[in-house]
Amino acid sequence: MKTRLQPEFSAEEAASIAAAALADTLEVAAGLPAARRILYFDGDALPPGAAGWEVIPQSGGGLDERIAALFDTIDEPLLLLGMDTPHVEPAILGGVFADDPEVDAWFGPATDGGFWALAMRRPDGVLIRGVPMSTDRTGAHQFERLRAAGLRVRLLPPLTDIDTAADVPIAARRSPAVARVLTALRPSGVNA
Repeated sequence: MKTRLQPEFSAEEAASIAAAALADTLEVAAGLPAARRILYFDGDALPPGAAGWEVIPQSGGGLDERIAALFDTIDEPLLLLGMDTPHVEPAILGGVFADDPEVDAWFGPATDGGFWALAMRRPDGVLIRGVPMSTDRTGAHQFERLRAAGLRVRLLPPLTDIDTAADVPIAARRSPAVARVLTALRPSGVNA
């Protein structure tokens, strides 16, 4: 659940927005030319859009540890696409799937200082573990970690994460499920 959406949204409304964001993210990811689709999931009930996905339960620890564990588990090119940017246009991810020998990693910065996407040709959790997460410098630290390791990194366009109530309408412009939830909430007196 997205607790930072409160108090503008109730806990139930924030959970609905998070579920909608996940649904739209799964739909975007399903349309990408990936050989393998993995839902790295923390929860008991899989979302409806997860049918046919390989599900890997998230490990314990902080966010850096959980992401690093996935990058230690997968031994083929990997794109981590966060659910906080369900409004991502699939076309901007096209380069990630090109077999470009001049690129070792792709990095999608978020406007709040974090990141919304991280791809590595050779996944390595060491390049993530210890990066301070959920700060306005997380993205800069992660990008610098990749560059310091000698990786040739290409940037994806910056996107706005759904982190606050003000971010919800931005995502809703291109995220159908989030738009439906927001439209349903507005009549109940929620102004986002």
